[in-house]
Amino acid sequence: MRRSTILGLSVLVVALSAACGGGESTSTEPAARAELPRGSEPFTLDPADFTTEIDNPYWPMRPGSRRVYRETDAEGNVQRNDVTVTHRTKTISGIEAVVVHDVVREEGEVTEDTFDWYAQDADGNVWYLGEDTREYEQGKLKTTEGSWEAGVDGALAGIVVPARPRPGLTYREEYYKGHAEDGAQTLTLNAHARVPYGTFDHMLETRNFSPLERDVVEEKLYARGVGVALELTVSGGSDRSVLLSFEPGPHY
Repeated sequence: MRRSTILGLSVLVVALSAACGGGESTSTEPAARAELPRGSEPFTLDPADFTTEIDNPYWPMRPGSRRVYRETDAEGNVQRNDVTVTHRTKTISGIEAVVVHDVVREEGEVTEDTFDWYAQDADGNVWYLGEDTREYEQGKLKTTEGSWEAGVDGALAGIVVPARPRPGLTYREEYYKGHAEDGAQTLTLNAHARVPYGTFDHMLETRNFSPLERDVVEEKLYARGVGVALELTVSGGSDRSVLLSFEPGPHY
């Protein structure tokens, strides 16, 4: 779980919206679970509370839906990232999870091939239950580093999108000691971005970090009804990922 002058403008607008305090929620809905997992702290999960029908508005995962991204870095490398929600499921620690297939290609050659596992709890939090990832170099398997599964070898599930995010909310996204320790904090619910797929307002913006790479900080922007539309490395690099296309899948 990873440009152009238009994007530069987008980042500026995002920064302005956050600075103006536009992220405060005015929702009158009842609060979801008061605490979310952080770091390596244990968190009890009841499989009966989970569903494979992931309809969180900031990252809906209907089987058959597909997102295509363009990823660039400071060296000028350009990659294509295809993310497809499959019709497959996998049972992890008793929880039935949706299998999402994530393939990264550079100049047509696969550089990374990953299966991610997600489920949604009764509150609407989208949980990340692990990944099976393989990186390739010149067509040959290079490493499976980063693979993990909740409940195996001390690995713990985390949350990728809270049910009701609010500015300042902090939570873990994944935990496998020494391998995958990502966390996130909600910055605003009023971000703005323009990417090839479209222009979005009132976006969820998060800051993403890991103690394994303390110098690296990323920000992700989620569009309602679409999912992640823009990812930026704001410290420790300059990688960017922009949404090129989105196919919502059948019956949306």
